[in-house]
Amino acid sequence: MLIAADKFKGSLTAVQVAERVTAGLRLVVPGLEVTAMPVADGGDGTVDAAVAAGFERRETRVAGPLGDEVTAAFAVRGDTAVVEMAEASGLQRLPKGVFAPLTSSTYGSGELLRAALDAGARTIVFGVGGSATTDGGAGMLSALGARFLDAEGEPVSPGGGGLTDLASADLTGLDPRLASVDLVLASDVDNPLTGPKGAPAVYGPQKGAAPDDVDALDAALGHYAKVLEESVGAEAAAYAAAPGAGAAGGIGYGALLLGARFRPGIEVMLDVLGFASALEGATLVITGEGSLDEQTLHGKAPAGVAAAARAEGKEVVAVCGRLALPPQSLGHAGIRRAYPLTSVEPDVARCIADAGPILERVAENIARDFLV
Repeated sequence: MLIAADKFKGSLTAVQVAERVTAGLRLVVPGLEVTAMPVADGGDGTVDAAVAAGFERRETRVAGPLGDEVTAAFAVRGDTAVVEMAEASGLQRLPKGVFAPLTSSTYGSGELLRAALDAGARTIVFGVGGSATTDGGAGMLSALGARFLDAEGEPVSPGGGGLTDLASADLTGLDPRLASVDLVLASDVDNPLTGPKGAPAVYGPQKGAAPDDVDALDAALGHYAKVLEESVGAEAAAYAAAPGAGAAGGIGYGALLLGARFRPGIEVMLDVLGFASALEGATLVITGEGSLDEQTLHGKAPAGVAAAARAEGKEVVAVCGRLALPPQSLGHAGIRRAYPLTSVEPDVARCIADAGPILERVAENIARDFLV
């Protein structure tokens, strides 16, 4: 039995999901052998998943999205580091109810990458998602030695809004260690930097951007890419249109400028966590996340787990808080059956408040259906 589920956002971490499912299964089948492998797709929870798989948790002080200092974690095993941009620049780092779409910065994410370099990392998995920022990675690049100046030769203001004043960009001062590191951009989105499917238009509203803010940010990021094209070369324009450039408010673009390789986040994490070897002895795989919906089918953790398990002929079921996919879609994704919390507790508010105990009851049903 292999449990490879993501978090139930706002209710349970991926580790807690695995614990509750295990407890429920063993109520029906005492002594059942279970392997728990919490997973993540590059967004928030990625470091926790790595630590649960045996990576060492490291902490460092970095700038939060508004410039205040925060304690952020990354994970290290050997010469591989897992860095999660949301640890430094995520929405959870903003005060409750506060958004700063024009001024929030990814500077702290660059400091996290530098900390991973200081720890001796030769491979860095850079998980991006859940960001509070839309600055195209300019803050991150600045923390790593780049300079972004206005017409007066002064640094532009932090955040995507400040890029409107950008007159020149200089990347020659970037940390030289970056040239010899394998940087992997792990994301579950493949949006370009700007345009109708770009970072501001698609994700800006989630970060508090009003329609005028979205327009301003899109123009600012377009200007930013143009200035970088003039200083770096034609590849800067190509990167802006590349899949993943728009991830996490455009930090994907900044990572591509650093030479990162873009890969779907769940694929990267399954490799890093050793999913293939854990899968070998499993007769049933349980995956899941808070909401199984159309987004799940486009690079989210359960779809990635199911695809990898199906390729090895393993049966997969899923747990979730909310199920918004028909059986046919689940089948196409490689999921035999889904078990939402609402199948045992119709009250959605209770499902959110008491997710742990309810998930145990759901797991009992899985055990009765598949293990008895």
